[in-house]
Amino acid sequence: MHSRDFLVRICGSLACFSRPELSTERVSYDLITPSAARGVLEAVLWKPALRWEIREIALLKPVRWAQFRRNEVNSRASTRNALTAATGGAAMPDFFADEDRAQRNTLALRDVDYGVIARFSMTGRAGPGDNVRKFEEMFERRLERGQQHYQPYLGCREFPAVVEPWDGAGALTGETRELGWMLHDIRFGARQGNEITNQARFFPAALHHGVVTVPPWDAAAALAKGAPLA
Repeated sequence: MHSRDFLVRICGSLACFSRPELSTERVSYDLITPSAARGVLEAVLWKPALRWEIREIALLKPVRWAQFRRNEVNSRASTRNALTAATGGAAMPDFFADEDRAQRNTLALRDVDYGVIARFSMTGRAGPGDNVRKFEEMFERRLERGQQHYQPYLGCREFPAVVEPWDGAGALTGETRELGWMLHDIRFGARQGNEITNQARFFPAALHHGVVTVPPWDAAAALAKGAPLA
């Protein structure tokens, strides 16, 4: 069971939706990915009982690029060590950023503006008092009031997003082109046989009159394998 479609505007001064095949230098996709849009909506309303699905992404402003350098660290924190420290185990070792710092180029987007059409479906974690209408009203109220669980962002936490209702107008109808393979989403904790893994899926994205149509999760898998959609 899923909700009705919601129309949401997402905009900001800077954004970077990094392509995974270019991990050393940050290079953004041409526009927001479905997974990033889902993260923005979850900042407005997230519950274990629901899962957001992005259906369409409209480009409301032309794609504009910005290039700059940022200081980053080369190492990643160990999740295992962090969990051990959080549960009363051995403390994490000291880390000195100055000794592990590197400058990396970032090719980001600037002055971004998107219209997103999305809906949510109920999950197996819904309780007896949970229902679609309840969460529809909750999301509408929070969106209108600007209420958020945390600051939504555009790919990087230092690039905040403005989220507000959208009237469905303003798509750049003159924009029609192929965008290549784009990250659809990542399903965390997916089971493959006896193993639990994080499963990423991609789909061939294309702008048609300023709008990217996002296939459902299962359809994205068929497209990735080159199979025709039913």
